[in-house]
Amino acid sequence: MAKNWNKINLITEQNTEVKAQAPVIISASRSTDIPAFYSDWFIHRLKKGYLQWTNPFNGVPLYVSFKETRLIVFWSKNPKPILKHIDWLNENYPNFYFQYTLNDYDKTLEEKVPSLESRIDTFIELSEKIGKEKVIWRYDPFILTDKIGVDELLRKVENIGTQLKDHTNKLVFSYADIKTYRKVQNNLRKAHVNYSEFNDRTMNELALGLQNLNKSWNLEIGTCAEKIDLDKYGIIHNKCIDDELIKKLFPKDEILMSFIGYKLIPPDLYDNSFRLERIKTGKLKDTGQRELCGCIFSKDIGQYNTCPHLCEYCYANTSKELAMANYKIHKNNPLSETIIKK
Repeated sequence: MAKNWNKINLITEQNTEVKAQAPVIISASRSTDIPAFYSDWFIHRLKKGYLQWTNPFNGVPLYVSFKETRLIVFWSKNPKPILKHIDWLNENYPNFYFQYTLNDYDKTLEEKVPSLESRIDTFIELSEKIGKEKVIWRYDPFILTDKIGVDELLRKVENIGTQLKDHTNKLVFSYADIKTYRKVQNNLRKAHVNYSEFNDRTMNELALGLQNLNKSWNLEIGTCAEKIDLDKYGIIHNKCIDDELIKKLFPKDEILMSFIGYKLIPPDLYDNSFRLERIKTGKLKDTGQRELCGCIFSKDIGQYNTCPHLCEYCYANTSKELAMANYKIHKNNPLSETIIKK
């Protein structure tokens, strides 16, 4: 069975005792861009030791404690605002890495993201601050329109990859699956974007192009939540919250290693190096994600309908109007306990 987070008693700032989840891994966040828009709020909550989060499916608020947190996975299209907090994170929550989505679309598809040049500069700065192994480049998603075909997508990704190849170890991508998300279909139609779905031919054509580009990049390339097998192009099925990457990046964190199923064996008289030994653990797959998602269990602390990047293909915003309304509520009050109030 899947893992469940420990529950602990927590005293809030209002001097109220409540029960709180105490997750080992925090995802910040698939649902909104916390580094871009809510980094001050998040760092403040880390310092306070907890936050209040609202379940998007039933509207019930619950508390999340950071007492047992050993890893934070950040997701962002513009982590520049959190750069000022990196030194504090390194001192207090040193186990973290970034999923950095860096696409090249115009304002029709990504209305509010900063310029491509600015985002590439931020990527390089972040990589130099924390190490390229902790900054994963995502081109997510690849989308086909009447103005963007496979060749144009490959041109765009080549331009970015040439600049990032020395500042990351991995590229992760997905193919836009528009038919699955009705709200995405509606948003694209409202924006007059004439899109087309990927098929086996175009998926393979793009994968082959990436394989050829990667001859000069030498990156690991993986897909995010895709069924298609692209092994022949050297492309793996990726796990974005990834126990293998975690083991590689943070092997000396005994508690984190135990969570993902490893025992840290310290050096002894005969062996001066530590090693990891596999131990029995519960299933790590996050069953709360899509079926094809390979991620291990984490606690996402974002909220839907709060991201003002306003990307037309976004599954986390029902509409631009709702996202902006919620953002306006919270942009001047980033230290509130919740990102969004119903």
